[in-house]
Amino acid sequence: MLRIVHRNCAGMDVHKKIIVVRIATTDFKGVTSYKKKRFSTFNSNLKSYRDWLLRSRCTDVCMDSTGKYWIPIFNVLEEHIHVVVANPKYIRAIKGQKTDDKDAMWIVPLSFKTC
Repeated sequence: MLRIVHRNCAGMDVHKKIIVVRIATTDFKGVTSYKKKRFSTFNSNLKSYRDWLLRSRCTDVCMDSTGKYWIPIFNVLEEHIHVVVANPKYIRAIKGQKTDDKDAMWIVPLSFKTC
């Protein structure tokens, strides 16, 4: 697995009706633990998603999104959290049994190697 640069960051797989989020928290010994959650894309749920990230002290988020589904999420987060929107073409996981949870987990270390 790739090394995580930020101690507390999140990867997010965005769809039309749901977002799948994994927060990766790395302690000072280098051990990473993950928290996973799903949210709907309604405004009230996006605000609770933002609050969950802030309570978890997550300062950096990368999202994988096609089309325009990332825009409302970005708007809710931009004043509070550093957000990176990545083209899925460049951050796709290895082919095989692909799930939203695996995508969100795969995005975490990839997204912040360049930040």
